[in-house]
Amino acid sequence: MKIIVDAFGGDNAPVAVLKGCELALQEYTGIEIALVGDTDKIKQASMQNSINISGMQICQTDEVIEIEDDPLEIRKSKANSSMGLGLKMLAEGAGDAFVSAGSTGALVVGSSFIVKRIKGIKRAALAPIMPTDNGCFMLMDGGANLDCRPEMLMQFGIMGSIYVNRILGVDSPRIALANVGAEETKGTELQLAAYELLKNLPLNFTGNVEARDIPFGVCDVVVADGFTGNTILKMMEGMGAFINKSLKEIFGSSVKTKAAALLVMNQLKAFKKKMDYTEYGGAPLMGISKPVIKAHGSSNANAFKNAIRQAKDFVEKGVIAEITESIQNTSTN
Repeated sequence: MKIIVDAFGGDNAPVAVLKGCELALQEYTGIEIALVGDTDKIKQASMQNSINISGMQICQTDEVIEIEDDPLEIRKSKANSSMGLGLKMLAEGAGDAFVSAGSTGALVVGSSFIVKRIKGIKRAALAPIMPTDNGCFMLMDGGANLDCRPEMLMQFGIMGSIYVNRILGVDSPRIALANVGAEETKGTELQLAAYELLKNLPLNFTGNVEARDIPFGVCDVVVADGFTGNTILKMMEGMGAFINKSLKEIFGSSVKTKAAALLVMNQLKAFKKKMDYTEYGGAPLMGISKPVIKAHGSSNANAFKNAIRQAKDFVEKGVIAEITESIQNTSTN
């Protein structure tokens, strides 16, 4: 299995990308890495940081699509960027999955038009995995589609259910629709229509879920339009950072609190790991015909390693084949 990696996507590229790839090759069996980017800069970064890239293929391009570039340029002036070339390689069968921490907009556009969506899928969706008090949940959509139609939310529910079942091993995943109230009559026309579609699918649809209940593990997939989903995502990221900062201030405020911190150090480390986005890897771009993983823009080596693990699981577990079959069956019913 060959994982194509955008070596120049993200704030910490290329060093964090290369370190993550090195860690992935050490930890996961049966994978190969193809780095896409400037060969000279990749080799220089590996030498300066003592990173072993001897087992990695390098596909040369010196272009990069920057975060401020128009996402549509991935099909035009930036078609030969590290992201654009990587997506082209994936589309042409030169690899089995693609990982990038670059521009989210460019990745969504490039994946949709270069790799292409699964037949019948209306829109691709970003699907980050987020922590709860008793596990995790998938958020669909995390921000790829600010405006959605009801049938798009229905498809998000189908895709999320399949991914969580296949990759996370959850039997009969609980699917919930993000809304301002739990009652069936709550929400705008979008939520009301999506509710009707979701409840008539052969899914474990549990109804509406309010944002305050999501962290308590009441569902396995939260379905939302991209605007609502991104608001949930950013709020949870911000609260995680706020809680970690507050705990540091509390336990570092005096000799007594520092001593108390030593007594609960294992629990604090476990909590920090639970809230650490790097442990989850990245957000799969659901609805694309081949596996694409969007790593966080500020990903470190551990995050890239886990994003590659995510890509590996995505390929091995047959998620896309099952989504394709399910969408076909839904459209014919």
